[in-house]
Amino acid sequence: MKRRHFISGIGMLSLGSMLPDLTFAAGEHNPVSEFSKHLKPVGRALEMEGYYVWCNSPIEAEDGKIHLFFSRWVASKKMGGWINGSEIAHAIADSPESEFKFKEVILAPRGPGFWDATTCHNPLIKKVDGKFCLFFMGNSNGKTNTKRIGLAFADSLDGPWIRPDQPLLEAGPAGAWDDHCTTNPAFIKHPNGQYWLYYKSWNTSEYENSKDPVIRGNRKYGLAIADRLEGPYQKYSGNPVIDFSSKGGNKQFEDAFVWREKGEFKIIARDMGVFNEEDGLIMESDKGLKWKEPQIAYFDAKHYGINQPPPPSYLKKYGRFERPQLLFQKDKATYLFTTSQGGKYMTSSPFIFKIT
Repeated sequence: MKRRHFISGIGMLSLGSMLPDLTFAAGEHNPVSEFSKHLKPVGRALEMEGYYVWCNSPIEAEDGKIHLFFSRWVASKKMGGWINGSEIAHAIADSPESEFKFKEVILAPRGPGFWDATTCHNPLIKKVDGKFCLFFMGNSNGKTNTKRIGLAFADSLDGPWIRPDQPLLEAGPAGAWDDHCTTNPAFIKHPNGQYWLYYKSWNTSEYENSKDPVIRGNRKYGLAIADRLEGPYQKYSGNPVIDFSSKGGNKQFEDAFVWREKGEFKIIARDMGVFNEEDGLIMESDKGLKWKEPQIAYFDAKHYGINQPPPPSYLKKYGRFERPQLLFQKDKATYLFTTSQGGKYMTSSPFIFKIT
């Protein structure tokens, strides 16, 4: 795919320990990360007629080709189809800026009787201990309260994938901060040899009793640790490890991706009200447990001079980039993959940034 066809209306612009009581007043200059200053928009990819494409997780194969594992659902379900009809598929490109070509669906809802009966979503692809690991979320009733994280294995990026009969991580007991679900997996193999799984959850009572029909509950991140890749995973006693609820205004955290760089843990996510609802967040940690103050990781489409037609009424998240995931090439982060509503089919698709 020619680069000029890949980018639509982009004007390049130069971009010039978690504290529980940290607040940011409206109108103040928000802290901008060094990471954000090295992002160059590439454009949309993998636009599929008749589908919403979401949750794009890239990995480089030994031959240099880029494999993308993503979730999709039929456009007739609108944006809400992710919860009751998503499937996980596989696409391949010669390079991060080449055309991604759809290959196949690898995980689809299995129907009544299975923990992932009604949706398969949130793919995260990793190579761990010589195996390809696909972390994902499934649910059994088309609702949020049965969302659970699972783990599928394969010896090759082309499969076949060994699908789990049971979830990898269950929700907490009734009344716990994480009693509603486990979802949005972020994973890293710790330098000490342990396997660390970060997960999103929230409390059922807060969710069901919320007076806000749009934002219900308060999304936080916990950590579960295992001595073996396949588990069992034990929840860290100090959970949740990321909790913005004390900041007021129902500030939340989701869509995390974690990695290590120069001896530090780093985590990137979308902003859910810390600064705004349009940008991304990035935080650092010495040990992966207590996180330093959040900074802006990336901005919205307008900031980068990306011109888009007015959105249809059914797209409520237009112009922002969600589900940030990094592509590593030779152990270096080279591209940021996100998801954005819109595109030529006015559904959603990946949007890619080069890390310069």
